[in-house]
Amino acid sequence: MSDWHTSNYSPNGSSCVEVRERAEGADVRDSQHREAGHLTFAGMEWAAFLRDVKADRL
Repeated sequence: MSDWHTSNYSPNGSSCVEVRERAEGADVRDSQHREAGHLTFAGMEWAAFLRDVKADRL
């Protein structure tokens, strides 16, 4: 599971983020500026973020 991907809800060519999920957590980067690097989130942080998104708290 090391491939970068965007949300299934993101239309092609849109400005969004890409995610690379890993056993230790996830990396997130800007799809328009990939060369700028990425942010890394620990597993517990990423899981909490996903829970909040799914619960519509963000």
